[in-house]
Order: sequence, then C-alpha cells, then structure tokens
Amino acid sequence: MADKTWGGEPFWGLSYDWDPDWLLTERQKELRAKLIDLCEGEMRANAKRSDDELLYPRRNFEILAENGFLSLTVPEEYGGLGENHVAFTMVCETLARYGCASTAMCYVMHIGAVSTLMLRPTPELIEKYIRPLNDCKIGTLSYSDPETGSHFWYPFSSSAERSNGGFKVNKKASWTTSGGFADFYVVQTTSPDFKGYDDLSVFVIDGEHVQAQPSLWDALGLRGNQSGPIQVDGIEIPADQVVGPLGDGAASNDEAVDPWFLIGSSSVWNGIAMGAIDIAKRHTTRKRHVDVGMRVADYPTIQDYVGEAVMDTNACRVFVMSVAQAMDRATDDNRRVLEVGETARADFLHWAWQIKFEAAKNTAHHVDKMLHACGGSGYKRDMELERYVRDAKAGWVMGPTNEVLRQFVGKAVLLGFDALDYWNQTYNKRVVENETKKLDAAGKRELAKELSEQADKDESREPAKA
Repeated sequence: MADKTWGGEPFWGLSYDWDPDWLLTERQKELRAKLIDLCEGEMRANAKRSDDELLYPRRNFEILAENGFLSLTVPEEYGGLGENHVAFTMVCETLARYGCASTAMCYVMHIGAVSTLMLRPTPELIEKYIRPLNDCKIGTLSYSDPETGSHFWYPFSSSAERSNGGFKVNKKASWTTSGGFADFYVVQTTSPDFKGYDDLSVFVIDGEHVQAQPSLWDALGLRGNQSGPIQVDGIEIPADQVVGPLGDGAASNDEAVDPWFLIGSSSVWNGIAMGAIDIAKRHTTRKRHVDVGMRVADYPTIQDYVGEAVMDTNACRVFVMSVAQAMDRATDDNRRVLEVGETARADFLHWAWQIKFEAAKNTAHHVDKMLHACGGSGYKRDMELERYVRDAKAGWVMGPTNEVLRQFVGKAVLLGFDALDYWNQTYNKRVVENETKKLDAAGKRELAKELSEQADKDESREPAKA
C-alpha cells in the first residue's frame, strides 16, 4: 500500500491503514491521492478564506473542474470520468476531510443536480448542461420550501404552468446550496394541471433567472456554501428544460435526488469526523507535558477518545460505502439508464436514511470529543479544529433532519412502509374513526356537510375528462 503524503512528506494524520481501501478500485485510489494533493496545494487554504469571509468556494470548484471532478459520474462519452456511487462517496469524504467542507457540500448538490439530469437524459440537456461541466459549469438542487421545512420533498410554495410551448415556473426555496452562484438549478414544483400531492415535475432553471441574496448568508458552520433562499418569479423556459415527463417529480426524488444526496452528505459528515481525528492525532502526538515527561497521546483517556472515534466513524464509512455498492450493483456501476417506472437506487432509500442519521450523529459527537482531547489548544482557530466542530453541527439539522429520518425508520419497521405515506396518498382511517367517535350526532352531520362542500369545490377544480 502506498504511503499517504502531504506536500511530499508523510501525512500527519491517520495513515491508509485506517481507510477501508478494499472498497475502492485502483483508479479510485489514484483519484483520491490526486484529490488529497489538490487539497494540500490550495483547497484547504481556501477553506479558511471561505469560513472567515463567507466566501463561496468558486476557486475550489475551478480546481475540481480542471481535474474532471465536476463530471465524476457522467459517462465518458459525454466528457465525464464515468465513475460510480462508491467513487462519489470517496470524493465527498476526501474533500471534507482534507480540504473544505463547504466545497464538499456544494459538490454534493452539484453532483445531485447532474445525476438528476442523467436520470432522464435528453440530447438538449446533455449539450447545454452536461458537456460543459469541465469548463466549471456548476449545478445545484433546489428542493426546499418555506412552508414545509424538513419535509422538503413537497414544494407547497412552487408551481408551473404551460406557456408558449414551454413552461412558466415559479419557485420559492428556503435553503439552496450555492444559491446565487450556481450556473443552473434543478428545481421541483407542482405540475401543470396539478392533481394531487405527488404530482410534481422537475425543471432546469439557468442561474441568470434566479433571484438570490447571498450577502444575507451567515451561519454557524459550512459558511462558504451560501445556502440561502432563492426565488424564481414566473420565468418562461423552453420545453426541453423539463427533466423527464411531467409528473415524474416523485419518482425522480426517490430515484435520484434523495439517494445521491444522502450518500454524498453522509460522506461529508464522515469526512469531517475523520478530519477532526487527523488534527487530534497531530496535536496529541506532538504536544508534551514537560513536568511528567508525557505526550498528550500517552494518556489512556486520550487513547480511549481517539480509539472510539475511529471505530465509530469507520463503522459509518463502511456503512455508507456498502449502500453505495448496492446502488452500483443495481445500476451496473452507474451505467444503466432507467426507463420511466423502473427503480434501482430507490430500492435502497430506507438504507440511505439510516446512513445519514448515523453519520450526522457520529460526527456531532466525535468532533466534540476531539476538541476535548486537544484541550484549550483545540479551541483556538489556528489549529482548524474549531471549524470542523462548527461544520459538523450542520449534519443533524440538514433536511431531512435526523428527527424526520429516525421517525421514518421506526414507523416503517413497526407499521410497514405503507404507513410512511410521505407522498400523502392515504388517510389514517384509525385516527379519523377515533376522532369522529368523539362527536355527537349533530357534530357528525356538521362534519359531513363540511366534507361534502369541500368535495364539491375540489371536483369543480378538477380538469374535465375527455
């Protein structure tokens, strides 16, 4: 196994002995080594500027573009590296660990947008948005909604309508990574002729048509990712900027957006945890207490902190890569183009929920422990550990939040997947019957009258049947 180096010298953190390299191909190991060199050469230094100045990491994206990473998962015939889900997790983790967590999170959203386009590729989408990626064309996802919070999959405040052979799109988003800086935005809205909760559609909006106020972004951590509100006000786009058929939004969310986002963001949290452990190793093996002749690393308590952090974090890393491998197998290493109605990644969505929960929980806990291991020195900004601590806190609260995910899993385990109903397709008959039992005869008649009137209104808004 090759030695891990940093600027031509042995790396000061954990060696490759503690990386699950059996999960990577030789080419993926070469890509990782190249990326570590890029982080050492400039990207890690840029992370400090982004954090200090709330600066979008465009220079880091230029470096990624120059080296082909912006088209990592794009087939080679379209100018990409043709890599798979495992490679994606490796790149996200490597960026967050050795380079810049803000860049890593922006990269997750970029590849998420690219992969959503590649789920339903058309010649027009490929020519306009995919082939130019290596010229530093940056994409992002915009799926959040100010009305639905962590239930981001339903765009209550957004809509689309047919117009002049294309579509007029309205979009409001409460959180959009790279907001105001991306070149294209993959957005989800309710469909034209909206028929129900899961009748959603996906569109691409060019950056020039997106209203954003990046100057308002000021957060605890991930300070360079510019995740603020955006708005698209009735922008007309041509028909070839719809992604997939109308009404494909729910399927697209389950097959592309969620799977790619969850394995990518989970890898970012794992990378932050490993980066904090690297810093703790560097400090505790160098810092000496002259009075007792011991390094900080010689204390059993510190060894316990680091040992547990490594084991817990590696459990999360292998978990993420295992789910990524499952997606690779289901998609022929990300080469299979799915027909509308086919699923592959979506079959592992309940596993992707679990990896995000565990990775976010793990990093929030262990970066704090690495701070404790480093003592007062870790509290100072020049060691960089405090930035990792702040960046790590985003994992738990980033939608879908850990509260949402653990309820999803618990509910599915106890009541079955149908009980989740996150597309709001069925009503809870047991709860309704229990509530109506509380009403007397007059109350039931009044409720029946209200429901009948509402049904008449809903029926009047439905499109006429041919």
